[in-house]
Amino acid sequence: MKVLDMSVQHCLRSDVQAFIEAHHYSKSINGCIADYCFSLNYEDVMIGAAFFGRMAMAGQWKKYGAVESDVIELRRLCCIDDTPKNTESFFIGAMLRWLKKHTSHKVVVSYADAEYGHTGTIYKASNFKYLGRATGAKIIVYDGKTYHDKTIRTKYKGELKPFAKKIKAALASGEAVYKTTAGKHIYVYPLA
Repeated sequence: MKVLDMSVQHCLRSDVQAFIEAHHYSKSINGCIADYCFSLNYEDVMIGAAFFGRMAMAGQWKKYGAVESDVIELRRLCCIDDTPKNTESFFIGAMLRWLKKHTSHKVVVSYADAEYGHTGTIYKASNFKYLGRATGAKIIVYDGKTYHDKTIRTKYKGELKPFAKKIKAALASGEAVYKTTAGKHIYVYPLA
């Protein structure tokens, strides 16, 4: 397998969802807005997937752009384990070129999750600028999975969603616990 024999394709969220849920450390794309999705293919087989979307936290874009539409976040990126050196940087480069050509976004923001031992080596190799490390976030650990703290506040038509009620009850009983994560390394890449 050679990197130059790989192809990158703009695709639909449904095309990459199962791959990301199988290969990304988070095992989930729930709650993520996916504005631009991409697959990395070798001999017509998907070996990588990624998507970009609006930033997760309201108002967070203000740190990086003049208006919200200036900023896009690389929300998920993963490849199968058995890929040659430079595969991820090739994939990232192709996606950045596509974004420059087909969108008006001015900056890409991405995070390397220190909770999982990630430092952002691939972003450094792809010429992203390192902005430092964000403090850890408060998460909920329940049944071997982690959930954002906002999970217990999600409502539909003014009522807490059933899953929010379930997590709140698990916190009250001790089945679920709060944990503070190790934080994330912040990287940005100018598109304009």
